[in-house]
Amino acid sequence: MKKHNSLIAVALLAAGSFGSTQALALDGAALYKSKTCIACHGADAKTPIMPNYPKIAGQNAAYAIQQMQDIKSGARANGLSAAMKGVMHLVSDEEIKAIAEWLETL
Repeated sequence: MKKHNSLIAVALLAAGSFGSTQALALDGAALYKSKTCIACHGADAKTPIMPNYPKIAGQNAAYAIQQMQDIKSGARANGLSAAMKGVMHLVSDEEIKAIAEWLETL
């Protein structure tokens, strides 16, 4: 009986760990909307509001992460990055990663 209780305890711990990981997963699509990326890059990330804004659907996640982090830190201050600078301070590194990984799937 003791061995049976131990197995139940391990199963519950494993289920709890999986559940908390699921809860911590960020939704890149929802963040894309809530962090206002949609306002400039379009709902599909392919139809920006200005012709010189980039189409970011399908962008390599590592590249997108680096660009967003550089804009946020000020390391990138060229072109139209000033428009994003005001928004990026509202986006955490974890959120940047989730958005970039979602964009890559489009």
